[in-house]
Amino acid sequence: MLTNDEIKFFISEDEFSEKKRLAKKGQNYYEGKHDIENYRLFYFDGDGILKEDKYRSNVKIPHPFFTEIVNQSVQYIFSGERFVKSHDAQLQSLLDDYFNYNEHFTANLSEVVTGCIVKGFEYMYMFRNRDGRLEFQAANSLGIIEVSSKNSIDGGEYLIYYYIEKSNRGKKKIKRIQIWDKNQIWFYTQDSYGNIRLDDQEVINPRPHILYSNGDGKTYYDNFGMIPFFRLDNNLKQQSDLMVIKDLIDDYDLMASSLSNNLIDFDMPLYAVTGFEGNDLDQLQTNLKSKKIIGLDEGGNVDIKTVDVPYQARLTKLELDEKNIYRFGMGLNTAGLRDTSATTNIAIKAAYSLLDLKCAKLETRIKQFLRRIIKPVIIEINTENNTSYGPSDVFFEFKHVIMSNALENARIDQINASAQNTKINTIINLSDVLDDETIFKIICDNLDIDYMNVKDKLSKPIKKAMVNKSKDSDEEQGRLPDGSGSI
Repeated sequence: MLTNDEIKFFISEDEFSEKKRLAKKGQNYYEGKHDIENYRLFYFDGDGILKEDKYRSNVKIPHPFFTEIVNQSVQYIFSGERFVKSHDAQLQSLLDDYFNYNEHFTANLSEVVTGCIVKGFEYMYMFRNRDGRLEFQAANSLGIIEVSSKNSIDGGEYLIYYYIEKSNRGKKKIKRIQIWDKNQIWFYTQDSYGNIRLDDQEVINPRPHILYSNGDGKTYYDNFGMIPFFRLDNNLKQQSDLMVIKDLIDDYDLMASSLSNNLIDFDMPLYAVTGFEGNDLDQLQTNLKSKKIIGLDEGGNVDIKTVDVPYQARLTKLELDEKNIYRFGMGLNTAGLRDTSATTNIAIKAAYSLLDLKCAKLETRIKQFLRRIIKPVIIEINTENNTSYGPSDVFFEFKHVIMSNALENARIDQINASAQNTKINTIINLSDVLDDETIFKIICDNLDIDYMNVKDKLSKPIKKAMVNKSKDSDEEQGRLPDGSGSI
């Protein structure tokens, strides 16, 4: 078991680790908390001393590109319906209850994938619900520490989960700590002075993974035989996707904010006044703002000066930054798809190419992640249903739904229907040459019908039926069967 000093050391080391620092930075940018919020303006005074300028405009506008790119990836991955599949119908129905059509699981898996992209890695926790069935819950990776056997004194493997609990209307903060091993959980608290002690609010401490009652008044316990936390990594370095585009987003924030500052600072014109009747400049300023009248000596003049803000260069830089953010962030830039009526499906697929490439790589890791989760579920299914399924009976497949040009799709469907109609008419014209079975097989192939399932349902010779159907169709269109003219 970990000692109090070990727990304190691991938590202190984790809070200041480089890995968690980058993870927190990714979380901040996903929430729209960018570095631009800390931007300050300075100048050198007449004595050469650097001072902060608190009078100039200092607009701070974060632009949450990262939030959009992350949400695009998650939505694209889970845009299809089923992703946990099996060729066995009974097993598929059971898997749907656990995964595909379980809103609790799909919502938490979406949170795990989001956290994985944002922070570089995220966890999912396994537990048993009140019905005794396995369920899964997303767990915040910022408060989780994995302790390997090499790092602990007793040579055991542990997982530390900690979080801050606020009490007394948020004035008092208590850090609650859980220590997990393969069999049980220890509960601790840490006060503001750093002292760690067992949590006296927990009646059973340490507590087994599972506590339950069969209604006989007795409490039973069980454990998973493993630490029930599963980690999903974004990449080998467990690094956020933010790191690739952070500098570009910061540059965009700075350019946009600086442009706003220029527009604010140079919004008012400058007045060059000569021959003013008086010595009080405050009076001049008051007259300009309120009375719109000023008195001038003979030969006096007022010249209004305006400053042209160099915005075109900034706009060009903003457009370049935006393009590169989506390019290197491998997201979908919808700016080029605004005129959907003139955008072909090929152009739309090309716009999705980077997003598809990025998600395909992550899906490989998600499949490995789900493969570990599926093992205890398969064991539970076999126990409850007296079956002998194995993990190999389950596979994972992600199908994606992308936008498309509806008008172009309608035209394609019309062309395909016309081509199929031409094939059927050709078959009809060959009815005097080919036998019934051959014609029927060809028609079934073109209409995607299983010939073996319908061949016994044929009630009359196919040639006669097809000729009669052809006559009816021609008559409905107001033409003779040979197409020579109108009726």
